[in-house]
Amino acid sequence: MSNFSVIVLAAGSGTRMKSSSPKVMHKLSGKFLLMWTIDAVVSLNPDNIVVVLNREIKELREYLFKKNIKIIYQKRQLGSAHAVMQSKNFFKNYKGNILILSGDVPLIQTSTLLSLIKNAETTRASVTVLATRVENPFGYGRIIKKNDSILEKIVEENDATSAEKQIKEINSGIYFFDNNLWKILSKIKSNNVKREYYITDAVSVLRENGMNVSFLMLKNSYEVKGINNRTELSQVESILQHKKIKELLNNGVSIIDTSNVYISYDAKIGCDTVIYPGVFIDTCVLIGKNCIVRGATYISNSQIGNSSSILYSYIKDATIGKNVVIGPFSHIRQNTILKENVKIGNFSEIKKSLIAKNSKVSHLSYIGDAKIGKDVNIGAGTITCNYDGKKKHKTLIGAKSFVGSNVNFIAPIKIGQDVLIAAGSTITHNVPSHKIVIARAKQEIKNK
Repeated sequence: MSNFSVIVLAAGSGTRMKSSSPKVMHKLSGKFLLMWTIDAVVSLNPDNIVVVLNREIKELREYLFKKNIKIIYQKRQLGSAHAVMQSKNFFKNYKGNILILSGDVPLIQTSTLLSLIKNAETTRASVTVLATRVENPFGYGRIIKKNDSILEKIVEENDATSAEKQIKEINSGIYFFDNNLWKILSKIKSNNVKREYYITDAVSVLRENGMNVSFLMLKNSYEVKGINNRTELSQVESILQHKKIKELLNNGVSIIDTSNVYISYDAKIGCDTVIYPGVFIDTCVLIGKNCIVRGATYISNSQIGNSSSILYSYIKDATIGKNVVIGPFSHIRQNTILKENVKIGNFSEIKKSLIAKNSKVSHLSYIGDAKIGKDVNIGAGTITCNYDGKKKHKTLIGAKSFVGSNVNFIAPIKIGQDVLIAAGSTITHNVPSHKIVIARAKQEIKNK
C-alpha cells in the first residue's frame, strides 16, 4: 500500500445539535464521535493524522496528544476545502497521498477505508470518492455520473437542480487524493449558494485539468451515515445497539428482551450469560460465562467473573470474582475488589475495598477503604467510619471473623483473625486475634 496521511475534518460548530458543545464532542455509545473516526484509521498505520478543529477542546486535545495526532485550527468556517487548506503548511514537504474523512461519520469501517485506498491505487485516480445509495438523500451531495459509470461531479444539496435532487447516489464525505490535492485546492472557487469552498468541487476541477477521478460504491450505507442533530445521533446509536446485540446472541449470550437493554459497543460477555430486561451495560465492561444480570442494573468499567449474579445493582470501576452474588440494590464503587464466592446483599455499599473469598456483607452496610479477610461475616447495619473530615482511613478485618449487626468501626483500626464482635458495638481500638469484643453501653432500666 502506498504512503498516505489522514485529514479528519471536525471543525463544524454543530448548531443543529442545539448544544454548547461542538458536534464531535457528543458521545456515541460512550465515546466521542471524533474518536470513532480516529480509531477507524489508526490501524491502517498512516504516516500522519491531522485533525482540523474550530477551537481548542481540552478533552480532545489530551486524547489526540496521546495518539500523536496533530491538531490544526480553522478559525473561520469557509467550507470543507478551506478546512483542508489549513493543513497545507504541515504537508508542504509531504509527497504521499491524503485520505480525508469527516469527524461526524462514526460508523465507517477500517476495511471500507482499505478498499477505498486499493481502488484508488488500481484506477490511479487523482481522487477516489466513497459513495453509496440511500432512499432519502436529503442533505447529501449528489453523485453526478456520465454514461452511468464515470464520475463527472458532485453537487451539494443547496446547489442541486430539481432533477439532481432526485438522485439517490450520494457522497459520503470520504476521499482519497493523490499529491495533486494541494494544487487543485487553490483552484476551487466559492461560486455557490453558501459562498463557501467545497472539497467536492475538486472532482470537476480535476476533470477539467485532464486528471482521472473515480468512485467506489459502498453497499452498507449505514457506515457513512452522518450526524448533524440529536435525532441522527439516536438513530446511529440504535444501529450500533442492533449490531452489538446480534453479535452477542450469535456468540451464545441470552438477552431476554432485546428492545429493553443497553449494551455498549465494546462490552465483552461470555456464553450462557443471561441479560434480563432493564440492564444498562456501559463502556469497558467484561462479563464472564454463566452469569445472570437482572433488573435495573448499571455496570461500567468493571469485570465480572464467571457464574456471578448481579441483581438490581450499580457497579462502577470494580473487579468482581467468580461465583459472586451482588444485590438486590447494592452499590459497588471504584477500586473495589470482590473475590470468589463473596456475597454483597440488600442496600449495601462497598467503596475502595478488598473483600476476600467466601465473605459476606449481606444487609444495609457501608464498607469503605477496608480490607476484609476470608470467611468473614459482616452483620446488618455495619459501618466502617473511614472519614475524619480531612482524610480517609483504613479498616482491616482478619479472616474468619464474625461481625454482629449495627457495628461501627472507627478507622484506622485493625481487627485480628477469628474475632467475634458483638452486635451494637462501636470499635475504637485494635483487636487481637481469637477474641470476643463487646463495646456498648451498659443497659439501664429506670422508672419513669
